Amino acid sequence: MQLSAENIGVQFSEKKILRGITCKFPAHKRTAIIGPNGAGKSTLLKVLCLLNENFTGRVTLNGGDIRELGRRKISQVIAILPQEKEAPQDTTVKQLANFGRFPHRKFFESTTAEDTRAVEWALEVTKMKNFADRQVASLSGGERQRAWLAMTLAQQPQILLLDEPTTYLDIAHQLDVMEIINAVNKNFGMTIISVLHDINHARIYSDEVVVVKGGEIFATGEPKKVLTAASVEKIFEVKADTFTNSSGVEMVLACN
Repeated sequence: MQLSAENIGVQFSEKKILRGITCKFPAHKRTAIIGPNGAGKSTLLKVLCLLNENFTGRVTLNGGDIRELGRRKISQVIAILPQEKEAPQDTTVKQLANFGRFPHRKFFESTTAEDTRAVEWALEVTKMKNFADRQVASLSGGERQRAWLAMTLAQQPQILLLDEPTTYLDIAHQLDVMEIINAVNKNFGMTIISVLHDINHARIYSDEVVVVKGGEIFATGEPKKVLTAASVEKIFEVKADTFTNSSGVEMVLACN
């Protein structure tokens, strides 16, 4: 499904957070949204799934206004993994994943065979099957993030929104989470839209980049063309340089 933002504006009191944001998110592709802190990236992500309904302009899904869809229908198509999330203290990983099935159930309907298959698939994809009976609160940061990712995948959305999915994780767990997301896109064709703060993650793990600065679109396009040392200096107002790592991959690094 094609998700698009058309002239999106968001304002809190006198402060304009987003100003006329217009962009398309290609179906079955990975799009990274990047930009400085406070640029409006997370706000845009919440608008795309109507977690924030206080906006002007339109969000469209296959050309139709998303506001005309019910909350249940939206949740069947779009899932979001926000930065801040909480589960009851004694929730197990499997129970958490099962929460992702709520949009697909009728009121008072018990767990179906389809629910069970979806949850088992999500735990398998996120490498959490061996943790199914563990309490989420007992997990490490990286394990906990994979558990929450399993919940969103159990929702079986066509479009997955991720708000800085590697925040607070060490390098190994960052790569683990990014590889899982990459595999979901590659193997199952899920459209991925991620707010990322790591420039090189955006260059490596996305097909398209949307750069937001000051609440406006600064640039869009192919990651390696958009995220050059020169553009990074303009976006983040720091000096930057490029280098090639031992695998032959070009990286951009902020420097003094």
